[in-house]
Order: sequence, then C-alpha cells, then structure tokens
Amino acid sequence: MRCACIDIGSNTTRVLVADVEGGVLREVVCEKAFTRLGSALRRTGALPPEALAAVADVVAVQTAVARALGAECLRVVATAAIREASNRDALVHAVRERAGVDVEILAAADEARLAFAGGTHAHRTPLEGRVAVVDVGGGSSEIAVGRLDEGVEWSISVALGSSSLADEHLRSDPPAPDELAAAGRAASAMFAAMTPPPVDVALAVGGSATSMARLAGRRIDPAAVALALEILASRTCGELAAEHGLDPERVRLLPAGLKILGAVAACLGRPLVVGEGGLREGVCLAIAAAR
Repeated sequence: MRCACIDIGSNTTRVLVADVEGGVLREVVCEKAFTRLGSALRRTGALPPEALAAVADVVAVQTAVARALGAECLRVVATAAIREASNRDALVHAVRERAGVDVEILAAADEARLAFAGGTHAHRTPLEGRVAVVDVGGGSSEIAVGRLDEGVEWSISVALGSSSLADEHLRSDPPAPDELAAAGRAASAMFAAMTPPPVDVALAVGGSATSMARLAGRRIDPAAVALALEILASRTCGELAAEHGLDPERVRLLPAGLKILGAVAACLGRPLVVGEGGLREGVCLAIAAAR
C-alpha cells in the first residue's frame, strides 16, 4: 500500500510517501522544510502564534503532496520538542484547522520504537545481535537498543539536539575553535552518565548523520568526526552548502550534531554507521502492518 508520514520535529517538518509491500518499503518522495520550532520553544517554553501558523501551512502543503501521490493512509506525528511545549494542544488545533489532519504527539517510548523499526529495516546488510539506533534531532536525541526479532529493550530521550546545542554555543560562521570545544564538552557531559546495554552494531539516523556521510563517509568514529569538523570550520555555511549540496541551515547545525554523535559513539563504545531509515520509515511500516 502507499502510505505517508509527516514528522513535525524541533528543526524540520518532513513528509515521506512510500510504498510498503510484504514488509518492504520503497520511498516515493521525501521532502522537508526548516520550521525551527525548537528555537522559539527554548526562549519561552511555548510555541508563538507565528510558528504555529507556519507549521500548519507546511503540513497543509505536505498533506496535499501525499494525497496527490495517492497515499491511502497518512499519519502526522510530533516528537520530543512538541511534547514539551506548554501549548502543544494549540499546534494540534492549528494543524487540524489549516491542513484538516490530526497530529499525534508521540511518547518517548513510541518515538524510540518507531525509529528503531525504521532504522533497522532500511539497513543495507543483515543485522545480528543487539543493535543501537541513534537519532539526533534538533531539540533532543533518542537512542533505542534492541534486537530485530525482539524489538526495543532499552531506550532514552536526551534533551539535547543539534539546534539546541548550536544555538547555545556556535555563534561564528564558520564556528570558532573555542565554540566547538565548548559544544563538545556540553555534549559529552549530557551522555557521560548514560549506561546503555552493550551493543554489537550502532546505527545513526537523521539529518546530522546523513549530512555527515557527505563530508567524511558513513562511519562515525573520532577520526571521521575530526575530519568533518575540520571541513566545517574551514569555510562559511553558504560556501559549504553549495559545495556539498546541503541546506545552509543544515550546515550551521551540523558541527553540533557531530559533537552529539561523537559523544554517543563514545558512550556506546563503538563507531556509528550512518543508516538509511528512521522514524518516518518506521511510521509507514506500522501503518502498513496495521491494515
């Protein structure tokens, strides 16, 4: 069946339309808009009216895209940043009024479960043993650990993402060495006390991970992170965006995302491998399985 997921996150709002048959997912279209909800939320704890209207407009456009492509079922989800907004119900109402669809605010455990399903399903090679799926978002980072045949057995949502870390520490373009060092210390401190179970494979999904792959390959280890950060510190966001086919806003946030990914890899005790899927793929797989 053809299904669709719209994911309202801290930094971006994305739509995935995919065909799912026999448990196999094939992407039809994937689009994103930088809506930067997290920055507004961190200032006041609430989403301002202009942000609500902007997201509702984006969801309306993305809903129209999904329906034009023949999606039989559409699920709109909101993740960690929206869970913590004092006026999250106002977002649900604005989207319903403007786009005619309901928003499901995912619990942390559901977000981890869906990201794990989407991340492991899309991996290029068979996965054996215990697997970690790491999803660095704009305002939070989710880690889910489990086995393919048993599902998630351990998960955590950490209130630190690429946007929140960049807004706090990265003010220069390109980022200055002292700014990068401060961001690294903050990321390491957030994950220092984390005690996940031992894993055999660790996958990284989300925008920071896939952008990292364009700069320094699909393996995220200290050497690769150092190389990517050296590149990001060498030129402006605009120059690097044009050179590597990335959005300038993604380039601005990427050093912070890499600091988080490096801290998580250190905590897990193994390199991360950039994955292909994630939350939206997990949602589409769940839609098809329920029909």
